Parts: sequence; structure tokens; C-alpha cells
Amino acid sequence: MNRGNLGTVGALSLSVVSSVSIVLCNKQLMSGLGFNFATTLTSWHLLVTFIFLHCARWFEFFEHKSMEPRMLVGFGILNGISIALLNLSLGFNSVGFYQMTKLAIIPCTVFLETVFLQKVFSRPVQLSLLCLLAGVGIATVTDLELNFLGTCLSLLAILTTCIAQIMTNTIQKRAKLSSTQLLYQTTPVMAATLLMIGPFLDRALTGAPVFGFDYTRLVTTFIVLSCAISISVNFSTFLVIGKTSPVTYQVLGHLKTCLVLFLGFMLFKTPATWRNIGGILVAMAGMIAYSYASIQESQPKPKRDELLPTRTPENGLSYENMANGGSANNMNGLDAKS
Repeated sequence: MNRGNLGTVGALSLSVVSSVSIVLCNKQLMSGLGFNFATTLTSWHLLVTFIFLHCARWFEFFEHKSMEPRMLVGFGILNGISIALLNLSLGFNSVGFYQMTKLAIIPCTVFLETVFLQKVFSRPVQLSLLCLLAGVGIATVTDLELNFLGTCLSLLAILTTCIAQIMTNTIQKRAKLSSTQLLYQTTPVMAATLLMIGPFLDRALTGAPVFGFDYTRLVTTFIVLSCAISISVNFSTFLVIGKTSPVTYQVLGHLKTCLVLFLGFMLFKTPATWRNIGGILVAMAGMIAYSYASIQESQPKPKRDELLPTRTPENGLSYENMANGGSANNMNGLDAKS
């Protein structure tokens, strides 16, 4: 395995471990301790991530590289708004419809990349994604209660999330920024956006002020732990999208969902049905198929004229465009006629 593939595997592994860890931590914080201020908590995550990266830059762990200010501000605000809209979607919709919203991000991303970036998704990739989405849908979607406001918020959340993730990949490649450089520059804007709207949004959703909550030692401990894990989550998110693609990142997200469901069955004794188990198995089959199709497509394909000799009237067989750099009429010092 070369260094590039090893780095990708490491990024994917880090993303899975950190994301599952923070979900379990936040589950205890919100469900167990009643701290339901998700948007404000996310703003704290981003603020802590920026402080950590600023210290890393101060110790010269990475080189700072500037972005165009208008792009920086727009990208940061878009990411912040997409997070807020996802939280609003959860607040104004049923859990089942919210899960459908998350499932819709993949086909929307595929559509946008196909139309605007001329990216081609092969039939095996399309079928594997369909299998994955069907499996996750079977495992997680239980009800589909619709309302106009919730539907509008979900559509906006899908669109902004897709655009933000596509931009994350595109900016890194076009501006030649590393995931760390991009994250360092955008986290202050994202944090500021969510810090301004978070308390108001959380109060609208929960009916309670975030700063009026009883911050016991246990609650504070879990908040600090959540913020610490978020550094790895935010870093791995940008890293995975930059090294792979927005679609692969979403596929990875559904893998995390399946792992969280499984760990919920094991650790929190959440009741499991055959529908949950069957859906997870179908989703895992889709993920394996997607991984296989992606690996096959990433393999370099030899050109036909590099493999087949061409016949010329003068020289018989002439080896043209050989990969080892041999001349047209002479290969390794031997004349083609001989």
C-alpha cells in the first residue's frame, strides 16, 4: 500500500472512530443529562478547534496559507448555516423525516457534481449507493410525518450541506490548501456564525436559555470531553473530503450511523428489531460494493497503444509509446526485425 492510500485509510479510520465517539458522548450529554443545546455546543466545538489549530500553527506544525477573503467568509458562513439548518430540520420534523433528509444528501451531491462539475458516476457506484441508502433507510426511518415548514428547512439543509461539502473538496484542490490550512481559516467564521445564532436557535427549539442551564461538574466534564473529541472530528471531516470526495464522506457517515446503532444495541440496550438488523446488513453490503467499485475505478488503466505493438510496412513490428521508454525501432538494444 502506497503512502497516499495509507493516508486515506488513516483519515477514514480517524473519522469513524472520532465521530462515533462524539455521538456516544453527546448522546449521554443530551439524553442522559438534558443538555439539548446542539447548535451552541457545535459553536463551542469549532471555537476549541480553532484555538487548538492556532496553537499548532504557533508551534509551526503547519504552514499558514491565506485564502481570498470573500471566498473565506462565504464558505465559513455557508458551513455554519448548513449546520444550523440541519438542527432546525431535526427540531421541526420527525426523526424519521430527518433521517430521510440525511439520506437525500448523497443523491443531491451526485446530481450537483454531475451537472456542474461534469463528474461521471459509473453504474456499479450508482447501484452500490442505492443499496446503501435502501439499507440505512430500512434501519433508521420509522415515520414520515410531513409539515410545510419542516420540509422547507430540510430542503435548504440538503442544498447547503451538499454545496458546502463540494466546496470543501474543490477549494482544497484548486487553492492547493491542506485540510488543516482550510480548517484553520474557516473555523473562526463558522464559530462566529453559530455563536451568534446558536443561543437563539436553541432557545426556539428547546424553550430554555442555554446560559440558564445548571452546569454541574458532570455536565461540564462531558462538554469538555465533547469539545476535545470535536477537534479530531472537524479535522478528519476536512481531511476525508479533501482526500476522497463529498459522496465518499457521506457514505462514511452512513457507516457511522450503522456503527452507532450497533453500539446502541450493545452498550445502551436499545431494543433491536429484525428490520434494524436487516437494514444494517443491506447498508453494509452497499458500502462494501461502493468501496470495491471505487477501488476498481481508481486503478490506472493501461492505454491500448501501450500494450499492443503496431505493424509498419518498413519495419514489421514497431513498439511505440512503450512505458519503459524504448525507441520505436529498438527495444533493449534489439532491433525489431530480429
